[in-house]
Amino acid sequence: MASQFDPSEFVDDDFPPVKKPASGPETTASPNPFTDSASGRPVSREDVETRVTEMHQKLAELKQAQQELERERSSLEELRRRQIEFSKGREEMLEHLTRGVGLLEDAEFAARRDAEQMSRSLTEFREALGKIQAIQEQSWTQENLNIELTRALTIIENARMEWNAARLKFPILSGEAGADAGKSALPGGPVQQLLPQQSYAELCKLGLAITWPLALLALAIFVVLLLRLN
Repeated sequence: MASQFDPSEFVDDDFPPVKKPASGPETTASPNPFTDSASGRPVSREDVETRVTEMHQKLAELKQAQQELERERSSLEELRRRQIEFSKGREEMLEHLTRGVGLLEDAEFAARRDAEQMSRSLTEFREALGKIQAIQEQSWTQENLNIELTRALTIIENARMEWNAARLKFPILSGEAGADAGKSALPGGPVQQLLPQQSYAELCKLGLAITWPLALLALAIFVVLLLRLN
């Protein structure tokens, strides 16, 4: 009984077996827009117009989406700008206000201290003024003259000490006197204060107005001498 044929028993090396291509995804050609994919026939005019209309609609939709994205981008940029402005403004104002609070607190403390010192000086001035006005030298007699005079001199000396101490604390008490003394101490007097305020041309005119009589007198003397020589 003949055995069943086994193809593996006979192999011809001169004819290698043909390998089948590996099965993979089938490559499909890109559809031609000018032919109908179903029938393969050229598209009609109506189909072209339909496709053109669809393309216009898609382009309009894309353009609208682009505009929306542009508006969103502008909104985000504006939001970022405002956030940066807020951060910078907050830091700037925190620095300025902190510094201003410190300066104003120091100024307020100094002003209160000066106000308290001024109030005390004002009270002392009034007391000293009242004591001086209360001196009645008409009531002095020969017996109590030395005692009353000593008492009055003591009151005046205490008032002078209060006045000098207050002048050191408050320049306003000696401001006018100090300004007058400074003006009188300037060298050259009013003339030197006036000259620096004039321009060069005005100074030349002023010099000419001062010297022209002397020049005229010298010219007259020269003419007289010349006539005598002739």
